[in-house]
Order: sequence, then C-alpha cells, then structure tokens
Amino acid sequence: MSLDHTAHEAETPRRGWTKARALLAGGLVLGVGAAITLAAWTDNEWARGLFGSGTFGIEGSVDGATFADHPTSGDPAELSFAVGADNLAPASEVFAGYAVRLSAGSTYAADVTLTQDTTDALSGTTASYVYTTGATCDAAAFAAGTNPNGATFELAALDAPAFLCFKVAADANLEQGQSGSITWTFTAESGATL
Repeated sequence: MSLDHTAHEAETPRRGWTKARALLAGGLVLGVGAAITLAAWTDNEWARGLFGSGTFGIEGSVDGATFADHPTSGDPAELSFAVGADNLAPASEVFAGYAVRLSAGSTYAADVTLTQDTTDALSGTTASYVYTTGATCDAAAFAAGTNPNGATFELAALDAPAFLCFKVAADANLEQGQSGSITWTFTAESGATL
C-alpha cells in the first residue's frame, strides 16, 4: 500500500509538470502569433483634388474708352446720341456708338445676344444697328458697318471690345411733342476658356 501511495505521489508532480509544459507551449504559440501580428507592415496613400471656378462678365462703354458694368435695366448706360436726338423731325437720323468687352479678369469668352426693346419708342421712329471697327459712330461709320441687326457676336479675348453703331430714324409718321426710349440688352453666356 505504501508503494502505491508513493507511486501516486510521484505521478502527481509529473502530471502537474506536464500540464504546465502544455500551457507554456500554448502560450508560446499564441505569443508567436501575436508577435507576427505586431510586426506586420502597413502603408497608406491619399489623394485630394483642388477645385476653383472661373470668372466671366461683360461691361460697356459709351465712348469706347471708359468701361463700366451696367447690370440692371434700372440703371443702364445712357447712349450719347447726336445733338438733336431730343428734337427729332421727319427724316431725322441720329447715331450713337457703344462698345462691349469682357470684364477684366474673365477666364472665359462670351457669346453675346443683343435684343432691342422698342415698346416705349417714339411712334414714327425705327431703330437699327451695325458692327463697326472703332468707337466712331456717325452716318459714314453706319454705312460702312457690317452684319446689320446681327443678333449675336462673340467676345473671344480680353481688351478686344466689339463696337456697335446704333441709328434711330424718324419718318413722316413722327408725332409732335412726344418722348420715348429704346432699350438695348446685351445678354452674355460664357463660352470657351480663354
């Protein structure tokens, strides 16, 4: 009996040692796995786009030299018609020039559409216009003008205005003692990049 007891006592520490070795071996395996995970390499890559918008606008000049923006119909540029525009008689003709260009700093060209509103014009008058090569607008410049009543034109470069010459002519139906006005509207749409 004492032999069995001694053998059992000797076996117990051996079992404990075996369990401890198994636990240590398991821990080593886990430790190696953790070490591999910690040692993995990582890398990153980023990309970003930067954006901005272009600019575009038109401005006008009654003398072909001093340009300003006239953005509303309530505050239009006042055309400089010849002396006598406020005292017309049948067969009278008066002329006024106007220049339109891209606003400084514009990064796009402009396609410009011109419309004329004769709703408030004097009865017995007609309005027309031509494109000219300079700021001078009189009977001779009008006669030499091109594209009569052409509705559209392009502004394709900075500091390169388009010149127009307007004519208002009175006929035999002109009524005495009346006043009126004609409004020209330049509507620009952005075109190609400059």
